[in-house]
Amino acid sequence: MAAPAGGSVQRWETCGRAWIAVLRHVWSAGTAGMEDRGPIIEGPPILFEIASLSWEDPILGEYGDRARLKHRAHRAGGRLGEYGARLRDLHGVDQLRWVTGLLRARPWTTSAWISLTVPGEAADAVPCLVALSFRIRGYRLIMTAMFRSQNVYRGYLSYIPLRGVQLEVAEGLGLPAGPLRVFVDVPHVEVADADRVAAILAALPEGHAA
Repeated sequence: MAAPAGGSVQRWETCGRAWIAVLRHVWSAGTAGMEDRGPIIEGPPILFEIASLSWEDPILGEYGDRARLKHRAHRAGGRLGEYGARLRDLHGVDQLRWVTGLLRARPWTTSAWISLTVPGEAADAVPCLVALSFRIRGYRLIMTAMFRSQNVYRGYLSYIPLRGVQLEVAEGLGLPAGPLRVFVDVPHVEVADADRVAAILAALPEGHAA
């Protein structure tokens, strides 16, 4: 169930339900824009939480890209491919090990942040996922993933591997994982995918996937 209208954080029980809600957010509030790959429909920034994430999500299985889902689910346990090196070896630093050690030593800290950007790198090398934040609240590990921009038509292919990162750090701390929180500054769909997005939203009227 989403947060009430006007709430700062939308909350969803499953990845599939969150995906449909974010697609609808861009579709209903988006305007014409441009990305490196071509024209897009650009929505307002959005912040949301997902309680449960699985490659076996029935909405994703029915309306998502089955071939990509199967490939990602079997690729090194569904890990974050292109982002992996920046998480585990950025200028020689294993950032996941660092953040786990910091939270173990100072469980109250708000400094457990990981950056995936490199100052001065080429513009076309800047990742869409720019930062991860970790904090312990209510004896659970909360993780926030921050995207500078994201094609939300296939956003779920990032959200489920991100849950794996959260679970890894939580296990290292001996804690359960709380919800995955996601902030997207420029959520969008490519105009080339507009017909497919319209078909998905028509098949799942508002409220059906909530």
